[in-house]
Amino acid sequence: MKPYPLVLSAPSGGGKTTIAYALVAAREDVGYSVSATTRPPRPKERDGVDYHFLSREEFERRVRADEFLEWAEYSGECYGTLKSEIDKVLASGRHVVLDIETRGARAVRRCYPDAVLVFVVPPSADELLHRLGGPKGTRAATLVDRLRTAVAELGEALEYDYVVVNADRTEAVAEVAAILDAEGRRPHRNPDLAEELAQLGRDIGALAHRLEAVKEA
Repeated sequence: MKPYPLVLSAPSGGGKTTIAYALVAAREDVGYSVSATTRPPRPKERDGVDYHFLSREEFERRVRADEFLEWAEYSGECYGTLKSEIDKVLASGRHVVLDIETRGARAVRRCYPDAVLVFVVPPSADELLHRLGGPKGTRAATLVDRLRTAVAELGEALEYDYVVVNADRTEAVAEVAAILDAEGRRPHRNPDLAEELAQLGRDIGALAHRLEAVKEA
């Protein structure tokens, strides 16, 4: 089967990155596209694993060099998908998972028409607030902006191929995995399927011919 990009989008705090990591950990046929960002690393985040952490100057240099498939500024920091990351995973024969915002998802679809887009939503507004740390959490300074952005992003969810409610992480991961499996069975993703079906038809026809010959004997 030809590998393809799987795009996960969600409001900040929706859980798309957690789902992406879980898929990569559970499946050998999935690889992760590590995004680039200008924001500083959070505790325990590793460069080249969670993100490629770049200075603003380096990020802008790569933009000018046309190294990004897509990029955007979000809450004052730049985020982008490096073309080399996608190509590296697809060349290995694995699906490539990207967790990116809605504008980036549209860019991926333009470049990879066979991409599958999944929008992940929280089960409620209160749960999203909780996941963002609440009014007194570490994201309090940008909380209102994040919530308003979430409203705008939800308005684009119906443009996606699938919408998954992330009320329980295990169930949400299982739903996205099921989408991967179902999409993998589509005929256009299996270039050998036409010949396999043709061969099966020939075998069945030959069987019918032999049975008919025995019946007439």
